[in-house]
Amino acid sequence: MAKESSPLRVVQAAIQSRSFAPVYYFHGDDDYLKDGAVRELLEASIDPSTRDFNCEIRRAGELDAESVSSLLSTPPMLAEKRAVVLRDVTALKKAARQQLDKYLKRPASDTLLLLVSPAGTKVDMAIAALSESLEFAPLTPERVRRWIAHHATTVLTVNIADDAAQLLQQAVGNDLHHLASELDKCASYALGARVEAPTALATGGDVRATIDVDTVSAVVGIRRGETVTDLLDAVARQDAAGAVTLVAHVLGQPKVTAVQVVMMLSTQAFAIAYGRARRDAGIPTNRLPQEFFAFLKETGGYPGRPWGEAASAWTKVTEQWSAVSCEHALVLLLEADMALKETTVSNSEQILLSLVLGLCATRRRKAA
Repeated sequence: MAKESSPLRVVQAAIQSRSFAPVYYFHGDDDYLKDGAVRELLEASIDPSTRDFNCEIRRAGELDAESVSSLLSTPPMLAEKRAVVLRDVTALKKAARQQLDKYLKRPASDTLLLLVSPAGTKVDMAIAALSESLEFAPLTPERVRRWIAHHATTVLTVNIADDAAQLLQQAVGNDLHHLASELDKCASYALGARVEAPTALATGGDVRATIDVDTVSAVVGIRRGETVTDLLDAVARQDAAGAVTLVAHVLGQPKVTAVQVVMMLSTQAFAIAYGRARRDAGIPTNRLPQEFFAFLKETGGYPGRPWGEAASAWTKVTEQWSAVSCEHALVLLLEADMALKETTVSNSEQILLSLVLGLCATRRRKAA
């Protein structure tokens, strides 16, 4: 029963109404969101005082047919409902899977069965047809920005400034596990540094700690102007001096690799080439943001930031690029990608520096 609504909204609606489907099937490529949905459903449906008796979390690949049958047929103990979580459900062996299939045709009303597939797993259509099937796709960069603010205010009970959320996303990316970890550190830092605000207390104002840009810089170890996004913008402007100084900063950030940077630069180069072609076809500059949105939607490329910010940045620089310079940039990016993937090559920073210089030098090709 595939749903068009957001899976998070479906889960929240079930929790608010206290009306749960007998079987949920969680799949898709965002394991963090799946884990959160499992946790929230368990907290809402199972009494904490009887959870030790009424909640089973097992890995499907470790179960035989008898174990599956026992898990699914055991009634609740001293409670109205029991929960069973089967992780990596598609790893069930044949006999065990037969027991699950039999159960799915007539699920128990007093059992909440949560079936979970890990990221990268093909959807099991047979299970999806007999369950509340919810796909947890990775959030878009725009939704990640909103998630940062939501997680800070609701889970960590702190505020976060808009520019701090932007810097955090630029530094960490869109990995929710990593973002949650860094947000937790930022919240602890902000709470420790908070100074009580008598005025806010007297007026009943919000006296919660606030994560600001300085907090993110101190915790994550990155300053404004030194992110991957700043490097992308410098290359787009063909600012060789600025781009070269940023390479070491960017590669020094946790979980940032030269290959990832080249991928983002490639998305940007393809987008600018597309924008240049649309301008040459007569599309006015003020229409370019919509054109870039269409490009990203069609290609699924990752621009390293929310689509709106990327579209705005690309619109500003499209006129600096010619069709020839765009074509040359793509050749340079392909060569750099191949060099980085050669096992005999170890100096990724030097490759990226050479690439950045080459991309910024395309300004001369336009003038020629």
